[in-house]
Amino acid sequence: MDHTSIITQVSNPKEEEIISLNQEKVSQSNSSLKKQRNRGIFSTFFCCFRNYNVEPPAANTNANALPPPVEENGSPPKCDQVEVIPVPSPPAKYLLPEMIISDYGKKCVVIDLDETLVHSSFKLCSPPARPETCVFQVYVLKRPHVDEFLQKMGELFECVLFTASLAKYADPVADLLDQWGVFRARLFRESCVFHRGNYVKDLSRLGRKLSNVIIVDNSPASYIFHPENAVPVQSWFDDMNDTELLDLLPFFEGLSKEEEVYGVLQNLRSR
Repeated sequence: MDHTSIITQVSNPKEEEIISLNQEKVSQSNSSLKKQRNRGIFSTFFCCFRNYNVEPPAANTNANALPPPVEENGSPPKCDQVEVIPVPSPPAKYLLPEMIISDYGKKCVVIDLDETLVHSSFKLCSPPARPETCVFQVYVLKRPHVDEFLQKMGELFECVLFTASLAKYADPVADLLDQWGVFRARLFRESCVFHRGNYVKDLSRLGRKLSNVIIVDNSPASYIFHPENAVPVQSWFDDMNDTELLDLLPFFEGLSKEEEVYGVLQNLRSR
């Protein structure tokens, strides 16, 4: 299990570990690759980072939002019952760089951060003099089996972190979470499309063939433009007996060998 708790001076295995993150660790580029770092004591709990003017990650207020309804007999709803959601045209410049040689032939997996891989809580350090100068302590809890999940996914796919959170929060968390350099790129809130109150991850802007793109996310609102590419996961907060990431690995191993993703993902949705 991936939920052993560690603190700097270990006296009680159930206590939380707090790791200070200095401002120098903020990434200079939102989409650049991060150098691997040696962190021998990184485990279930990590980080209390200070002196970051951060905002809490975008709440998944629509985490239970679903695609257009289906009638009880399983047939598609009538035309006058469905609201067509326009998908923006692909941009002239894509979000991802060219695929590296070692990833040729692999499918691209877009992985969410908050409530998919980790759960974060924010505590205001002190009343700010001005609203824009708020300083938070951020406590991050890793989902069970996330280390094993990321390592295996990195072997099978071209992996991209895509979160609706701000880079100043999510980038340092990803530095600590991804010890193996699994994520070929990191995309943050500014790469999302703001659509009717939600930050949507438009997969057509990635620069990858959509039939070879998968998104792993706990919020259906995040992939509302491309629900046929989604592997939904349950929102995770603090259940240390959760095994969903571990249980998904055999499915992803099989999916990585398919010619395209739509057939397998359609069967997954129909279960």
